[in-house]
Amino acid sequence: MNLPNPAIVAERGAQRLPRLALLLFCAAYVIPGLFGRDPWRNADMTAFGFMASIAQGHAPWWQPAIAGIPAEGGLLPYWLGAAFIKALPFLDPALAARLPFGLALVAVLVLVWYTSFHLARTDAAQPVAFAFGGEAHAIDYARALADGALLALVASLGLLLLGHETTPELMQLLACSLFIYGLAAAPYRETKARVAVLLALPLLAASGAPAMAAALGAGGAWLVRRSSYEQVRRLLPWLLVAVALGALSAWEFRGWAWRVAVDSHAKDPLRFISQLAWFCWPAWPMALWTLWRWRRHWQHRHVSVPLLGVLVPLITSLLMNGSDRALLLALPALAVLASFALPTLRRSVAAAMDWFSVFFFSAGALFVWAYYASMQAGWPTQPLVNIRKLAQGFEPSFHPLALAVALIGTAAWIALVRWRTARHQHALWKSLVLPAGGVALLWLLAMSLWLPLLDYARSNRALIERLRSQLPAELNCLAAPGQPMSLLASLEFQGGWVIEARQPLAQTRCQYALLQNDTQATPELPEGWGLVGKVRRPTDRVQHYLVLRRL
Repeated sequence: MNLPNPAIVAERGAQRLPRLALLLFCAAYVIPGLFGRDPWRNADMTAFGFMASIAQGHAPWWQPAIAGIPAEGGLLPYWLGAAFIKALPFLDPALAARLPFGLALVAVLVLVWYTSFHLARTDAAQPVAFAFGGEAHAIDYARALADGALLALVASLGLLLLGHETTPELMQLLACSLFIYGLAAAPYRETKARVAVLLALPLLAASGAPAMAAALGAGGAWLVRRSSYEQVRRLLPWLLVAVALGALSAWEFRGWAWRVAVDSHAKDPLRFISQLAWFCWPAWPMALWTLWRWRRHWQHRHVSVPLLGVLVPLITSLLMNGSDRALLLALPALAVLASFALPTLRRSVAAAMDWFSVFFFSAGALFVWAYYASMQAGWPTQPLVNIRKLAQGFEPSFHPLALAVALIGTAAWIALVRWRTARHQHALWKSLVLPAGGVALLWLLAMSLWLPLLDYARSNRALIERLRSQLPAELNCLAAPGQPMSLLASLEFQGGWVIEARQPLAQTRCQYALLQNDTQATPELPEGWGLVGKVRRPTDRVQHYLVLRRL
Protein backbone atom coordinates (compact mmCIF):
# COMPACT_ATOMS: atom_id res chain seq x y z
CA MET A 1 0.00 0.00 0.00
CA ASN A 2 1.46 3.38 -1.03
CA LEU A 3 0.75 5.64 1.96
CA PRO A 4 0.61 9.44 1.45
CA ASN A 5 3.23 9.93 4.16
CA PRO A 6 5.22 7.74 6.56
CA ALA A 7 3.65 9.07 9.79
CA ILE A 8 1.30 6.53 11.37
CA VAL A 9 0.35 7.78 14.82
CA ALA A 10 -2.45 6.57 17.05
CA GLU A 11 -4.34 8.93 19.31
CA ARG A 12 -2.49 7.72 22.41
CA GLY A 13 0.84 8.60 20.79
CA ALA A 14 -0.03 12.31 20.62
CA GLN A 15 0.31 12.90 24.34
CA ARG A 16 1.92 16.17 25.26
CA LEU A 17 4.61 16.58 27.86
CA PRO A 18 3.05 18.00 31.08
CA ARG A 19 3.56 21.77 31.03
CA LEU A 20 4.94 22.02 34.57
CA ALA A 21 7.47 19.29 33.83
CA LEU A 22 8.44 21.06 30.59
CA LEU A 23 8.94 24.40 32.36
CA LEU A 24 11.02 22.83 35.15
CA PHE A 25 13.03 21.00 32.53
CA CYS A 26 13.83 24.23 30.66
CA ALA A 27 14.65 26.03 33.93
CA ALA A 28 17.11 23.28 34.89
CA TYR A 29 18.82 23.79 31.53
CA VAL A 30 18.85 27.60 31.31
CA ILE A 31 19.45 28.83 34.88
CA PRO A 32 22.64 26.88 35.84
CA GLY A 33 25.66 28.85 34.69
CA LEU A 34 23.97 32.25 34.94
CA PHE A 35 25.07 32.88 38.52
CA GLY A 36 28.21 32.55 40.58
CA ARG A 37 30.92 32.66 37.93
CA ASP A 38 33.23 35.03 36.09
CA PRO A 39 33.27 35.35 32.31
CA TRP A 40 35.32 32.48 30.98
CA ARG A 41 38.33 32.76 28.71
CA ASN A 42 38.26 33.50 25.01
CA ALA A 43 34.95 34.56 23.42
CA ASP A 44 32.95 34.89 26.64
CA MET A 45 35.48 37.21 28.29
CA THR A 46 36.13 39.14 25.09
CA ALA A 47 32.45 39.92 24.53
CA PHE A 48 32.04 40.99 28.15
CA GLY A 49 35.06 43.25 27.78
CA PHE A 50 33.45 45.15 24.92
CA MET A 51 30.20 45.48 26.89
CA ALA A 52 31.98 46.70 30.00
CA SER A 53 34.01 49.22 27.98
CA ILE A 54 30.76 50.95 27.03
CA ALA A 55 29.07 50.64 30.42
CA GLN A 56 32.08 51.96 32.35
CA GLY A 57 32.70 54.83 29.95
CA HIS A 58 36.02 53.56 28.61
CA ALA A 59 34.75 53.63 25.02
CA PRO A 60 31.86 55.26 23.11
CA TRP A 61 28.73 53.31 22.17
CA TRP A 62 29.61 53.36 18.49
CA GLN A 63 33.13 52.04 19.07
CA PRO A 64 33.42 49.59 21.99
CA ALA A 65 37.05 48.73 22.57
CA ILE A 66 39.36 46.67 24.75
CA ALA A 67 42.70 48.32 25.51
CA GLY A 68 42.00 50.72 22.65
CA ILE A 69 41.38 47.93 20.12
CA PRO A 70 37.88 48.39 18.61
CA ALA A 71 35.35 45.62 18.16
CA GLU A 72 34.74 44.11 14.75
CA GLY A 73 31.37 43.08 13.38
CA GLY A 74 27.90 43.90 14.68
CA LEU A 75 27.61 46.08 17.75
CA LEU A 76 24.06 45.25 18.82
CA PRO A 77 24.96 42.40 21.25
CA TYR A 78 27.52 44.64 22.96
CA TRP A 79 24.93 47.39 23.28
CA LEU A 80 22.49 44.98 24.83
CA GLY A 81 24.95 43.76 27.45
CA ALA A 82 26.12 47.30 28.23
CA ALA A 83 22.53 48.50 28.62
CA PHE A 84 21.82 45.80 31.21
CA ILE A 85 25.03 46.60 33.09
CA LYS A 86 24.02 50.25 33.32
CA ALA A 87 20.37 49.45 34.12
CA LEU A 88 21.26 47.02 36.93
CA PRO A 89 24.14 48.69 38.82
CA PHE A 90 23.34 46.72 41.99
CA LEU A 91 24.30 43.44 40.25
CA ASP A 92 27.74 42.15 39.41
CA PRO A 93 28.49 43.50 35.89
CA ALA A 94 29.18 40.00 34.53
CA LEU A 95 25.82 38.75 35.80
CA ALA A 96 23.97 41.80 34.51
CA ALA A 97 25.50 41.36 31.05
CA ARG A 98 24.63 37.65 31.09
CA LEU A 99 20.91 38.12 31.84
CA PRO A 100 19.73 39.23 28.36
CA PHE A 101 21.58 36.34 26.79
CA GLY A 102 19.91 33.92 29.20
CA LEU A 103 16.57 35.39 28.13
CA ALA A 104 17.64 34.95 24.50
CA LEU A 105 18.23 31.23 25.15
CA VAL A 106 14.72 30.97 26.64
CA ALA A 107 13.33 32.68 23.53
CA VAL A 108 15.18 30.22 21.29
CA LEU A 109 13.56 27.27 23.10
CA VAL A 110 10.11 28.85 22.80
CA LEU A 111 10.55 29.66 19.11
CA VAL A 112 11.71 26.14 18.29
CA TRP A 113 8.59 24.76 20.00
CA TYR A 114 6.24 27.01 18.03
CA THR A 115 8.11 26.46 14.76
CA SER A 116 7.66 22.71 14.99
CA PHE A 117 4.07 23.16 16.16
CA HIS A 118 3.06 25.26 13.14
CA LEU A 119 4.90 23.07 10.63
CA ALA A 120 3.30 19.92 12.05
CA ARG A 121 -0.17 21.46 11.56
CA THR A 122 0.20 21.57 7.76
CA ASP A 123 -1.76 18.99 5.78
CA ALA A 124 1.32 17.30 4.32
CA ALA A 125 2.81 16.69 7.77
CA GLN A 126 -0.31 15.16 9.29
CA PRO A 127 -0.34 11.42 10.11
CA VAL A 128 -2.27 8.92 8.02
CA ALA A 129 -6.01 8.80 8.72
CA PHE A 130 -7.15 5.34 9.88
CA ALA A 131 -10.03 3.61 8.15
CA PHE A 132 -12.07 3.41 11.38
CA GLY A 133 -10.70 6.44 13.21
CA GLY A 134 -8.36 6.54 16.17
CA GLU A 135 -5.54 8.48 14.53
CA ALA A 136 -3.94 11.40 16.36
CA HIS A 137 -5.78 14.71 16.22
CA ALA A 138 -4.01 17.46 14.33
CA ILE A 139 -3.37 19.84 17.26
CA ASP A 140 -2.40 17.06 19.69
CA TYR A 141 -0.02 15.63 17.09
CA ALA A 142 1.55 19.06 16.51
CA ARG A 143 2.02 19.62 20.25
CA ALA A 144 3.69 16.26 20.69
CA LEU A 145 6.12 16.94 17.85
CA ALA A 146 6.82 20.42 19.22
CA ASP A 147 7.72 18.88 22.59
CA GLY A 148 10.04 16.53 20.75
CA ALA A 149 11.72 19.41 18.89
CA LEU A 150 12.40 21.26 22.13
CA LEU A 151 13.86 18.12 23.71
CA ALA A 152 16.03 17.54 20.64
CA LEU A 153 17.45 21.06 20.94
CA VAL A 154 18.18 20.68 24.65
CA ALA A 155 19.87 17.34 23.97
CA SER A 156 22.18 18.88 21.33
CA LEU A 157 25.69 18.82 22.72
CA GLY A 158 26.82 21.83 20.70
CA LEU A 159 24.35 24.14 22.41
CA LEU A 160 25.44 23.19 25.91
CA LEU A 161 28.44 25.50 26.37
CA LEU A 162 28.04 28.01 23.53
CA GLY A 163 24.39 28.55 24.42
CA HIS A 164 25.31 29.67 27.93
CA GLU A 165 27.95 32.22 26.94
CA THR A 166 27.62 36.00 26.63
CA THR A 167 28.58 36.28 22.97
CA PRO A 168 27.10 37.73 19.74
CA GLU A 169 26.50 34.19 18.48
CA LEU A 170 23.63 33.78 20.94
CA MET A 171 21.88 36.80 19.40
CA GLN A 172 22.52 35.26 15.99
CA LEU A 173 20.99 32.02 17.25
CA LEU A 174 17.91 33.93 18.38
CA ALA A 175 17.66 35.64 14.99
CA CYS A 176 17.86 32.34 13.08
CA SER A 177 15.20 30.80 15.33
CA LEU A 178 12.97 33.83 14.83
CA PHE A 179 13.39 33.63 11.06
CA ILE A 180 12.38 29.98 10.70
CA TYR A 181 9.48 30.67 13.09
CA GLY A 182 8.30 33.45 10.78
CA LEU A 183 8.33 31.13 7.77
CA ALA A 184 6.59 28.35 9.72
CA ALA A 185 3.86 30.54 11.21
CA ALA A 186 2.96 32.35 7.97
CA PRO A 187 -0.13 30.24 7.09
CA TYR A 188 -1.67 30.68 10.55
CA ARG A 189 -0.23 33.86 12.10
CA GLU A 190 0.29 36.34 9.28
CA THR A 191 0.97 39.38 11.45
CA LYS A 192 3.35 37.54 13.76
CA ALA A 193 5.15 36.01 10.78
CA ARG A 194 5.71 39.42 9.20
CA VAL A 195 6.98 40.92 12.43
CA ALA A 196 9.25 37.92 12.95
CA VAL A 197 11.01 38.15 9.58
CA LEU A 198 11.23 41.95 9.81
CA LEU A 199 13.04 41.59 13.14
CA ALA A 200 15.05 38.44 12.43
CA LEU A 201 17.19 39.45 9.46
CA PRO A 202 18.19 42.92 10.76
CA LEU A 203 18.97 41.35 14.14
CA LEU A 204 21.14 38.70 12.49
CA ALA A 205 22.97 41.28 10.38
CA ALA A 206 23.45 43.71 13.28
CA SER A 207 24.84 40.86 15.40
CA GLY A 208 27.69 40.19 13.00
CA ALA A 209 26.31 37.77 10.39
CA PRO A 210 25.08 39.88 7.43
CA ALA A 211 26.09 37.36 4.78
CA MET A 212 24.06 34.65 6.49
CA ALA A 213 21.11 37.05 6.79
CA ALA A 214 21.23 37.69 3.06
CA ALA A 215 21.47 33.97 2.27
CA LEU A 216 18.56 33.08 4.55
CA GLY A 217 16.51 35.91 3.08
CA ALA A 218 17.17 34.74 -0.50
CA GLY A 219 16.36 31.11 0.34
CA GLY A 220 13.26 32.13 2.26
CA ALA A 221 12.03 34.27 -0.64
CA TRP A 222 12.40 31.30 -2.99
CA LEU A 223 10.41 29.03 -0.64
CA VAL A 224 7.72 31.63 -0.03
CA ARG A 225 7.24 32.30 -3.74
CA ARG A 226 6.72 28.58 -4.44
CA SER A 227 4.34 27.98 -1.54
CA SER A 228 0.82 26.66 -2.17
CA TYR A 229 -0.50 28.78 0.71
CA GLU A 230 -1.77 32.21 -0.32
CA GLN A 231 -0.96 33.56 3.17
CA VAL A 232 2.64 32.46 2.76
CA ARG A 233 3.02 34.03 -0.69
CA ARG A 234 1.81 37.32 0.78
CA LEU A 235 4.89 37.23 3.03
CA LEU A 236 7.24 37.79 0.07
CA PRO A 237 7.23 41.64 0.06
CA TRP A 238 7.84 41.68 3.81
CA LEU A 239 10.70 39.26 3.38
CA LEU A 240 12.34 41.44 0.73
CA VAL A 241 11.98 44.45 3.00
CA ALA A 242 13.60 42.42 5.79
CA VAL A 243 16.58 41.64 3.52
CA ALA A 244 16.96 45.33 2.74
CA LEU A 245 16.72 46.26 6.43
CA GLY A 246 19.31 43.59 7.20
CA ALA A 247 21.75 45.06 4.68
CA LEU A 248 21.09 48.56 6.04
CA SER A 249 21.53 47.52 9.66
CA ALA A 250 24.75 45.67 8.83
CA TRP A 251 26.11 48.87 7.32
CA GLU A 252 24.82 51.01 10.20
CA PHE A 253 26.18 48.65 12.89
CA ARG A 254 29.43 48.04 10.99
CA GLY A 255 28.46 44.41 10.48
CA TRP A 256 30.03 44.22 7.04
CA ALA A 257 33.44 44.30 8.71
CA TRP A 258 32.87 40.59 9.26
CA ARG A 259 33.60 38.42 6.21
CA VAL A 260 33.08 34.78 5.32
CA ALA A 261 36.38 33.48 3.99
CA VAL A 262 37.99 30.14 3.33
CA ASP A 263 41.03 29.59 5.55
CA SER A 264 44.19 28.81 3.63
CA HIS A 265 44.88 26.05 6.17
CA ALA A 266 41.62 24.18 5.68
CA LYS A 267 40.51 21.75 8.32
CA ASP A 268 40.76 18.06 7.53
CA PRO A 269 37.35 16.92 6.18
CA LEU A 270 37.39 13.96 8.56
CA ARG A 271 37.90 16.30 11.50
CA PHE A 272 34.97 18.42 10.36
CA ILE A 273 32.75 15.36 10.04
CA SER A 274 33.83 14.26 13.52
CA GLN A 275 33.01 17.71 14.90
CA LEU A 276 29.66 17.65 13.14
CA ALA A 277 28.89 14.22 14.58
CA TRP A 278 29.30 15.18 18.24
CA PHE A 279 28.29 18.84 17.99
CA CYS A 280 24.86 18.06 16.49
CA TRP A 281 24.21 14.83 18.41
CA PRO A 282 21.54 13.42 18.70
CA ALA A 283 19.63 15.65 16.26
CA TRP A 284 21.69 14.91 13.14
CA PRO A 285 20.94 11.16 12.77
CA MET A 286 17.25 11.86 13.38
CA ALA A 287 17.31 14.68 10.84
CA LEU A 288 18.86 12.37 8.25
CA TRP A 289 16.18 9.80 9.03
CA THR A 290 13.56 12.50 8.50
CA LEU A 291 14.99 13.35 5.08
CA TRP A 292 14.95 9.69 4.12
CA ARG A 293 11.49 8.78 5.37
CA TRP A 294 9.94 12.02 4.06
CA ARG A 295 11.98 11.99 0.84
CA ARG A 296 8.85 12.39 -1.29
CA HIS A 297 7.84 15.47 0.70
CA TRP A 298 10.93 17.65 0.47
CA GLN A 299 8.96 20.35 -1.31
CA HIS A 300 6.51 20.60 1.58
CA ARG A 301 6.96 23.18 4.30
CA HIS A 302 7.64 20.86 7.22
CA VAL A 303 10.81 19.64 5.46
CA SER A 304 11.90 22.57 3.27
CA VAL A 305 11.72 25.31 5.92
CA PRO A 306 13.96 23.64 8.55
CA LEU A 307 16.19 22.28 5.78
CA LEU A 308 16.90 25.85 4.69
CA GLY A 309 17.70 26.75 8.29
CA VAL A 310 20.23 23.89 8.43
CA LEU A 311 21.93 24.26 5.06
CA VAL A 312 22.82 27.96 5.26
CA PRO A 313 24.71 27.73 8.60
CA LEU A 314 26.27 24.41 7.56
CA ILE A 315 27.66 25.89 4.34
CA THR A 316 28.80 28.97 6.26
CA SER A 317 30.63 26.75 8.74
CA LEU A 318 32.40 24.99 5.89
CA LEU A 319 33.44 28.32 4.38
CA MET A 320 34.76 29.39 7.80
CA ASN A 321 37.02 26.34 8.13
CA GLY A 322 34.56 24.33 10.22
CA SER A 323 33.61 27.09 12.67
CA ASP A 324 31.55 25.64 15.51
CA ARG A 325 30.01 29.07 16.16
CA ALA A 326 28.56 29.14 12.65
CA LEU A 327 27.41 25.55 13.05
CA LEU A 328 25.63 26.55 16.26
CA LEU A 329 23.09 28.50 14.19
CA ALA A 330 21.91 25.31 12.50
CA LEU A 331 20.81 23.63 15.74
CA PRO A 332 17.28 25.12 16.07
CA ALA A 333 16.30 24.13 12.54
CA LEU A 334 18.04 20.77 12.94
CA ALA A 335 15.99 20.07 16.07
CA VAL A 336 12.77 20.91 14.20
CA LEU A 337 13.78 18.64 11.34
CA ALA A 338 14.65 15.87 13.80
CA SER A 339 11.22 16.05 15.42
CA PHE A 340 9.57 14.77 12.23
CA ALA A 341 11.55 11.55 12.58
CA LEU A 342 9.66 10.69 15.77
CA PRO A 343 6.47 9.36 14.11
CA THR A 344 8.58 7.02 11.96
CA LEU A 345 11.16 5.68 14.43
CA ARG A 346 11.24 1.96 14.98
CA ARG A 347 10.81 0.68 18.50
CA SER A 348 14.26 -0.94 18.48
CA VAL A 349 15.92 2.38 17.60
CA ALA A 350 14.04 4.18 20.38
CA ALA A 351 15.05 1.48 22.88
CA ALA A 352 18.70 1.74 21.82
CA MET A 353 18.64 5.52 22.36
CA ASP A 354 17.07 5.02 25.79
CA TRP A 355 19.57 2.48 27.05
CA PHE A 356 22.55 4.38 25.67
CA SER A 357 21.31 7.51 27.44
CA VAL A 358 20.72 5.68 30.72
CA PHE A 359 24.22 4.20 30.85
CA PHE A 360 26.13 7.16 29.41
CA PHE A 361 24.56 9.93 31.48
CA SER A 362 24.32 7.86 34.65
CA ALA A 363 28.04 7.11 34.33
CA GLY A 364 28.71 10.80 33.73
CA ALA A 365 26.72 11.78 36.82
CA LEU A 366 28.57 9.18 38.89
CA PHE A 367 31.87 10.60 37.65
CA VAL A 368 30.86 14.13 38.73
CA TRP A 369 29.71 12.92 42.15
CA ALA A 370 32.92 10.93 42.66
CA TYR A 371 35.08 13.97 42.06
CA TYR A 372 32.84 16.08 44.31
CA ALA A 373 33.10 13.51 47.11
CA SER A 374 36.87 13.50 46.72
CA MET A 375 36.99 17.31 46.94
CA GLN A 376 34.81 17.42 50.05
CA ALA A 377 35.72 14.25 51.96
CA GLY A 378 39.06 13.21 50.46
CA TRP A 379 37.70 9.86 49.26
CA PRO A 380 38.29 8.46 46.76
CA THR A 381 41.76 9.94 46.90
CA GLN A 382 42.85 9.85 43.25
CA PRO A 383 40.35 12.44 41.90
CA LEU A 384 41.59 15.04 44.39
CA VAL A 385 45.19 14.25 43.43
CA ASN A 386 44.28 14.81 39.78
CA ILE A 387 42.56 18.10 40.57
CA ARG A 388 45.52 19.46 42.53
CA LYS A 389 47.82 18.44 39.70
CA LEU A 390 45.73 19.99 36.92
CA ALA A 391 44.54 23.11 38.79
CA GLN A 392 47.40 24.09 41.06
CA GLY A 393 46.37 26.27 43.98
CA PHE A 394 42.68 25.35 43.91
CA GLU A 395 41.11 24.85 47.32
CA PRO A 396 37.68 23.13 47.44
CA SER A 397 34.83 24.87 49.25
CA PHE A 398 31.45 23.68 50.44
CA HIS A 399 28.20 25.33 49.33
CA PRO A 400 25.00 23.87 50.83
CA LEU A 401 22.75 25.34 48.11
CA ALA A 402 24.84 23.77 45.34
CA LEU A 403 24.66 20.38 47.06
CA ALA A 404 20.87 20.67 47.49
CA VAL A 405 20.37 21.57 43.83
CA ALA A 406 22.58 18.68 42.71
CA LEU A 407 20.68 16.21 44.92
CA ILE A 408 17.32 17.38 43.55
CA GLY A 409 18.59 17.09 39.98
CA THR A 410 19.97 13.59 40.56
CA ALA A 411 16.72 12.46 42.18
CA ALA A 412 14.78 13.86 39.21
CA TRP A 413 17.03 11.88 36.83
CA ILE A 414 16.44 8.64 38.74
CA ALA A 415 12.68 9.27 38.66
CA LEU A 416 12.83 10.02 34.93
CA VAL A 417 14.72 6.80 34.22
CA ARG A 418 12.23 4.80 36.27
CA TRP A 419 9.30 6.43 34.46
CA ARG A 420 10.78 5.73 31.02
CA THR A 421 11.86 2.14 31.65
CA ALA A 422 9.21 0.87 34.06
CA ARG A 423 6.44 0.50 31.50
CA HIS A 424 5.80 0.95 27.80
CA GLN A 425 5.25 4.59 26.83
CA HIS A 426 3.41 5.72 23.73
CA ALA A 427 4.17 9.47 23.51
CA LEU A 428 6.02 10.52 20.37
CA TRP A 429 8.65 12.45 22.32
CA LYS A 430 9.54 9.51 24.61
CA SER A 431 12.76 8.73 22.72
CA LEU A 432 14.22 12.18 23.46
CA VAL A 433 13.33 12.47 27.13
CA LEU A 434 16.40 10.62 28.42
CA PRO A 435 18.96 12.24 26.04
CA ALA A 436 17.67 15.71 26.89
CA GLY A 437 17.31 14.89 30.57
CA GLY A 438 20.84 13.50 30.70
CA VAL A 439 22.36 16.60 29.11
CA ALA A 440 20.43 18.84 31.51
CA LEU A 441 21.53 16.68 34.46
CA LEU A 442 25.24 16.85 33.62
CA TRP A 443 25.06 20.59 33.03
CA LEU A 444 23.23 21.08 36.34
CA LEU A 445 25.77 18.97 38.23
CA ALA A 446 28.73 20.69 36.60
CA MET A 447 27.33 24.15 37.33
CA SER A 448 26.61 23.30 40.96
CA LEU A 449 29.11 20.73 42.29
CA TRP A 450 32.00 21.64 39.98
CA LEU A 451 31.37 25.37 39.52
CA PRO A 452 34.18 26.60 41.84
CA LEU A 453 36.67 24.30 40.12
CA LEU A 454 35.52 25.15 36.58
CA ASP A 455 35.48 28.86 37.34
CA TYR A 456 38.99 28.64 38.78
CA ALA A 457 40.26 26.77 35.74
CA ARG A 458 38.41 28.57 32.94
CA SER A 459 38.44 32.18 34.11
CA ASN A 460 41.42 34.52 34.23
CA ARG A 461 40.89 35.62 37.83
CA ALA A 462 43.61 33.35 39.27
CA LEU A 463 46.08 34.66 36.69
CA ILE A 464 45.13 38.25 37.49
CA GLU A 465 45.73 37.65 41.22
CA ARG A 466 49.14 36.17 40.51
CA LEU A 467 50.02 39.14 38.31
CA ARG A 468 48.88 41.53 41.02
CA SER A 469 51.53 40.14 43.36
CA GLN A 470 54.23 40.98 40.78
CA LEU A 471 53.09 44.52 40.00
CA PRO A 472 53.11 47.65 42.16
CA ALA A 473 49.85 48.62 43.84
CA GLU A 474 49.77 52.03 42.12
CA LEU A 475 50.30 50.93 38.55
CA ASN A 476 49.51 53.65 36.01
CA CYS A 477 49.98 51.68 32.82
CA LEU A 478 50.72 48.11 31.69
CA ALA A 479 51.92 47.34 28.18
CA ALA A 480 50.64 44.07 26.70
CA PRO A 481 51.30 44.09 22.94
CA GLY A 482 50.16 41.09 20.94
CA GLN A 483 48.15 39.49 23.76
CA PRO A 484 44.77 37.76 23.18
CA MET A 485 41.70 39.96 23.45
CA SER A 486 40.25 37.89 26.30
CA LEU A 487 43.41 38.43 28.37
CA LEU A 488 43.39 42.15 27.62
CA ALA A 489 39.77 42.31 28.77
CA SER A 490 40.66 40.54 32.02
CA LEU A 491 43.62 42.83 32.64
CA GLU A 492 41.47 45.88 32.04
CA PHE A 493 38.24 44.95 33.82
CA GLN A 494 39.28 42.38 36.42
CA GLY A 495 42.73 43.78 37.14
CA GLY A 496 41.61 47.38 36.93
CA TRP A 497 44.75 48.46 35.07
CA VAL A 498 45.15 50.81 32.15
CA ILE A 499 46.32 48.59 29.30
CA GLU A 500 48.28 49.67 26.26
CA ALA A 501 48.22 46.99 23.56
CA ARG A 502 48.47 48.85 20.26
CA GLN A 503 52.04 50.12 20.61
CA PRO A 504 55.21 47.97 20.47
CA LEU A 505 57.39 47.93 23.57
CA ALA A 506 59.89 50.28 21.97
CA GLN A 507 57.23 52.99 21.72
CA THR A 508 55.16 52.42 24.85
CA ARG A 509 55.01 54.95 27.67
CA CYS A 510 54.39 52.24 30.30
CA GLN A 511 56.99 51.28 32.87
CA TYR A 512 55.76 47.68 33.15
CA ALA A 513 54.95 45.16 30.41
CA LEU A 514 53.51 41.69 30.00
CA LEU A 515 54.72 39.24 27.35
CA GLN A 516 53.65 35.68 26.61
CA ASN A 517 56.23 32.90 26.48
CA ASP A 518 55.40 29.41 25.19
CA THR A 519 58.69 27.70 26.07
CA GLN A 520 60.28 26.60 29.32
CA ALA A 521 63.38 28.71 28.70
CA THR A 522 63.34 32.46 29.26
CA PRO A 523 63.69 34.20 25.90
CA GLU A 524 66.00 37.08 25.20
CA LEU A 525 64.44 40.16 26.76
CA PRO A 526 63.75 43.30 24.74
CA GLU A 527 66.42 45.95 24.97
CA GLY A 528 65.87 48.28 27.89
CA TRP A 529 63.64 45.89 29.87
CA GLY A 530 64.37 43.69 32.88
CA LEU A 531 62.58 40.61 34.14
CA VAL A 532 60.46 41.01 37.29
CA GLY A 533 58.97 37.51 37.38
CA LYS A 534 57.17 34.70 35.61
CA VAL A 535 53.46 33.98 36.05
CA ARG A 536 51.38 31.03 34.84
CA ARG A 537 47.73 30.15 34.84
CA PRO A 538 47.00 27.34 37.32
CA THR A 539 46.08 25.01 34.46
CA ASP A 540 49.02 25.80 32.14
CA ARG A 541 52.19 23.73 32.18
CA VAL A 542 54.36 25.32 29.49
CA GLN A 543 52.85 28.68 28.59
CA HIS A 544 53.63 31.48 31.03
CA TYR A 545 53.84 35.24 31.10
CA LEU A 546 56.86 37.44 31.67
CA VAL A 547 56.43 40.54 33.81
CA LEU A 548 58.95 43.15 32.65
CA ARG A 549 60.05 46.53 34.01
CA ARG A 550 61.71 49.32 32.10
CA LEU A 551 65.34 49.73 33.13
